[in-house]
Amino acid sequence: MRSIFHRESQPGLRAILLVFLSVALMVMDKRLEAFASIRAALSLPLAPLQYIVSWPTNFIDTVKSVISTHDDLVNENLSLKAEQLLLRSQLQRLIAVESENNYLKALFQSSKQVKGKTLIAELLAVDFEPFVNQVVLNKGTRDGVYVGQPVLDATGIMGQVIQAGPITSRVLLVNDPRSGVAVQNVRTGMRAVAVGDSYSGKLKLMYVPNTADIKVNDIFLSSGLGDRYPEGYPVGKVISVNKDPARQFAEVYIQPSAHLNSSRQVLLIWNQRNA
Repeated sequence: MRSIFHRESQPGLRAILLVFLSVALMVMDKRLEAFASIRAALSLPLAPLQYIVSWPTNFIDTVKSVISTHDDLVNENLSLKAEQLLLRSQLQRLIAVESENNYLKALFQSSKQVKGKTLIAELLAVDFEPFVNQVVLNKGTRDGVYVGQPVLDATGIMGQVIQAGPITSRVLLVNDPRSGVAVQNVRTGMRAVAVGDSYSGKLKLMYVPNTADIKVNDIFLSSGLGDRYPEGYPVGKVISVNKDPARQFAEVYIQPSAHLNSSRQVLLIWNQRNA
């Protein structure tokens, strides 16, 4: 063997001998069972080297897997957040639709209690000028709307029509300073006139004597006097009573029954002579 690998040996002869030796070892490994134990013994010292050689590849695969998993989690998280926002918006829409549906049911029930012709209208605009409480409806003279027509919502009297165009009309709300409603106390039967208060947005009873029997939480309905509003519809509830001995009349404020700042649909009603 020393002569084979001697420096003067020709490289070609050396390569040929190595090839023959390799072929012989492979044939013997295939044919002879004794070589199996030799191969197993040789694999033991080579195992650490194999682990060292394969470690960079395994490490890179692990890093790729971690990065891929992180990206997938980030994308999934973003997708879930977007889906959550969409579901929330849909839920809010369903709540709004349900609330509107319940309000329309209440308005429909209110219309059943009205004697005569009725018509449901929707608000188109609201005036935001100081001390002006008016709204614009999507119904006009072509629908039979007339000036002075009472307007209700599902909970009480809202106001009356003061202008009527072909397709729209303007309503003066009951809490406008220029508005006035003839009312009656349900508990005592006392009659009075409720006008809009420009500062509080509530209603104020006019010319109530200090000796009048009136209390907080008293309910006032429309009395039907004055031929403006039908009789027996909720106007409001007393929220404060101030009787000053130095003054002739008491200060009585009423919270309107109608949802003046939130109602979207209203009920137009016809008096018998205008039906």
